[in-house]
Amino acid sequence: MPARDAAAEVASIARVVEATWRIEAAKIVATLTRYVGDFCLAEDLAQDALAAAMSEWPRSGVPANPAAWLITTAKRRAIDGWRRRENFEKRIPLLADEQRAAEGVDATELPWSPDAIDDDVLRLVFISCHPVLSREAQLALTLRVVAGLTTEQIARAFLLPVSTVQQRIVRAKKALAKSGVPFELPTASERQARLGGVLGVLYLMFSEGHVATSGKDWMRPELALEALRLARVVTGLMPREPEAHGLVALMAFTASRFPARIDAEGRPVLLADQQRTRWDRSLIGLGNRSLAKARESWARRSAESGRSESGSYTLQAEIAACHAAAPRFELTDWRRIAELYAQLCSVAPSPITELGRAIAVAEADGPAAGLALVEGLADTKQLSASHLLPSVRGELLLRLGRNDEAAEELKSAAELATNERERAVLREKAARLEVATDRAAQRAE
Repeated sequence: MPARDAAAEVASIARVVEATWRIEAAKIVATLTRYVGDFCLAEDLAQDALAAAMSEWPRSGVPANPAAWLITTAKRRAIDGWRRRENFEKRIPLLADEQRAAEGVDATELPWSPDAIDDDVLRLVFISCHPVLSREAQLALTLRVVAGLTTEQIARAFLLPVSTVQQRIVRAKKALAKSGVPFELPTASERQARLGGVLGVLYLMFSEGHVATSGKDWMRPELALEALRLARVVTGLMPREPEAHGLVALMAFTASRFPARIDAEGRPVLLADQQRTRWDRSLIGLGNRSLAKARESWARRSAESGRSESGSYTLQAEIAACHAAAPRFELTDWRRIAELYAQLCSVAPSPITELGRAIAVAEADGPAAGLALVEGLADTKQLSASHLLPSVRGELLLRLGRNDEAAEELKSAAELATNERERAVLREKAARLEVATDRAAQRAE
């Protein structure tokens, strides 16, 4: 094979390996964790299998079931390791049971059934959110192992240095290994202690799927829908938890817009320009039902405590419900959305939430009112490295007719954007604005 063709083949294999890991990482690691009984070892075995795939697939070809091949290869590596250690005998009964269950059929020939390991993925989420870990470590570890994000992507999501995220993940793995955390769902009494962490990582998983922090694609819908599926399983385990239902509602309303969020070339389509007839009505229905359950649960808690209560996911779901209810963008109840953002800022204050409130105020009361709020966030450290602040400021300046300033803000946003699709949209918008400004100046002369 010519060198050029060989290089192209290796690049093609690398793309297949990357795609398989991106989509199946959680299921692969979860299955291996159940098999070897060690979360950290399972991830190491999975990484070894990926390296083996890069070596073997160019010679043998990509298997019909890449994920199953990776699992089988990792299991064989585990067996080899056990054989070299004294506790191999302790694993013989497990190996025999699996062999009888397979009835002599090679695992690579078995059909890949997501339902067969759904519980394993959920166990993996709960392990990653074990109380022995800090909240920051829980989030970083779960996004790395369950969501399959790189440390760079996680760092961008948290607006942190990559080295900080790497250290958190390493420390989290060591803490889990030292504690000997079992691979099982916690008891009902223990779930409450982990619920906040579990919902938090599922929210961030969904957010990464909704708008990818990096890469060529604006969205990763498969990751977002997996987060939604897991959140629905959590509501089945904990049906009286209002925030679990609120998170499902938020995800469902947001995911309903996925069919309209990109055009035929994969370019982003903003909310104001989306064809709402393409929104998924079944997901909107799920969102409405889940939001009703969240409201009911919060009402019950308020009656028991004697004070009005609500949570951040439920409030965000209420905002998403306003969008879902509007037949056209211009009929959106922005004043109600601004009020909900104000509540959200008091329940879960953050610069991102304040920026969302500024956008809603701009729609309800005009761009000048929104811009005043945005300017108040200019010195916020968390937003200093994000494209969001100059992007919103640029849009509001444009609406105020301050085109030169708007173009500069949009160019700054493009430089800070880490997603290629989003960067391209911002650059195109800034370029069009500059051209229009130049033409207007020429006409004035």
